[in-house]
Amino acid sequence: MDEGTELSLTIAQIVQRLKGSHLHSQIERQAKECLHQPDIKLESLKEDVRSFLKTSGWERQLQNAVYRELHVQLPPSHPAAPPEHLKEPLAYMRKAQASWEKRVLKSLNSMSTELEVPLARMRPAVEQKELTNKWNEMGTDEPDLSRFRPVYAPKDFLEVLISLRNPNHDSSEDVSVRSHWGLIQVPLNVRDIPQLRQVYSELNLTTGQLGIDDHAHIHPVVVEQDSAAAQQYSRQGCPTGLRADLWALILNSTNQPQDVMHYEQLMAGVIQHDLMVDNLIYKDVKLTASNDDYYFVFEDFLYQVLLCFSRDTAVLDHFKYNSATPPKSYIQAGKVGDEECAVVYPPNGVIPFHGFSMYVAPLCFLYNEPSKLYSVFREMYIRYFFRLHSISSSLSGIVSLCLQFERLLQTHLPQLFYHLRQIGAQPLRIAFKWMVRAFSGYLSTDQLLLLWDRILGYDSLEVVAVLAAAVFAFRAENLMEVTSLASAEAVLADLSTLKVMPLIQIFLFATAI
Repeated sequence: MDEGTELSLTIAQIVQRLKGSHLHSQIERQAKECLHQPDIKLESLKEDVRSFLKTSGWERQLQNAVYRELHVQLPPSHPAAPPEHLKEPLAYMRKAQASWEKRVLKSLNSMSTELEVPLARMRPAVEQKELTNKWNEMGTDEPDLSRFRPVYAPKDFLEVLISLRNPNHDSSEDVSVRSHWGLIQVPLNVRDIPQLRQVYSELNLTTGQLGIDDHAHIHPVVVEQDSAAAQQYSRQGCPTGLRADLWALILNSTNQPQDVMHYEQLMAGVIQHDLMVDNLIYKDVKLTASNDDYYFVFEDFLYQVLLCFSRDTAVLDHFKYNSATPPKSYIQAGKVGDEECAVVYPPNGVIPFHGFSMYVAPLCFLYNEPSKLYSVFREMYIRYFFRLHSISSSLSGIVSLCLQFERLLQTHLPQLFYHLRQIGAQPLRIAFKWMVRAFSGYLSTDQLLLLWDRILGYDSLEVVAVLAAAVFAFRAENLMEVTSLASAEAVLADLSTLKVMPLIQIFLFATAI
């Protein structure tokens, strides 16, 4: 397609999506109401209404909504392309993802059968009342979760990624012997340091990086309520006092009355129905955030947000551009195998895994209003986090991040890579758990938020792979001394004292190439 056709197609898709939105009806109502104003003249009606919408701030809201749609819609493609190609262009990736989904769903259904716990049930009135009363203190509840286990852990997922192969690729054609050093053996294009330097030019060593409260006054970006400007601004870090507003602005999470109402409806859904995945959420929070020095205080918030998230069918929209497909199961007794009775389960199409609650935990430092926290998390998930646990060829997908991490290490620290490989301590086996959680739970919270500033600022998860490589570079001297996987893991066990931005900057801009 030529650029003109591509642009018209994108515009048409965005217009179509915004037409049914609450914002569209609000703008329409405002435009009608402004017709009664004396300064709106019939002979210049169109211009006057436009001018009114601009001065009253509605034009800016529309711009932010369009900017958001550009981030969450499918990339323009040929009109004749089948839907599965839009989700993921490479057939072997689609096949691997489908196979992984079957395995995860089988594990979930087996657990339901073995434990004799239904996938979903209506709560009796007494239980509904109890849950309503303790909604804000669910952390005090101690249900017996000993029989439940996470459906899968990151290390299970890593094994699947390691086994990925492109059947059409002859690896003997690879010029570099090093291409066989790593665990990821798929040919994807990932950026090397010279390319990364161009893309992340604002992170160079001579440009100041924010992130401490050195701009406590309200910044013009916040006043102007411009999503695009806020995104550009956060590339150099957000001042602590403004981060919550800037992130919400970048994500266009406005927390309007209708958003609060949507959250309350989800909450009502949690109170009415008990899902088996609720136990997996409880178990995950207990295993991760509840044991974390930074996050244990947010236990109640995490339950609220994650239980509501599991019921949110609006999340299903992101499967249009996610290589994954929402799982379907049978929640009616006696209907197993009847395709007509298969329903998306859980309702949001996302089965939580070990560590999932750590995607929400850091956001609790920024937002203390549950509906606001919820809308920011949901937007972060459908833009970024879903890519960390689905198999795709996306530049921000976990496969590309693993490959990029390995290539950066192989190219710039070949001796270290070779040494670790020889002693059976493949670097990716250590770094994978950091990357799959975007470092949540591994860095101190202030440093993690600085990293996530850049994910939002550059609209990419690439910086996660860069940081993982930079950590190995920083600890290279100690790692060259280790003689086993266990001792390599010990050297890298505690990342809580690391300063994220100097590490990334030095690795990107001071490494010899």
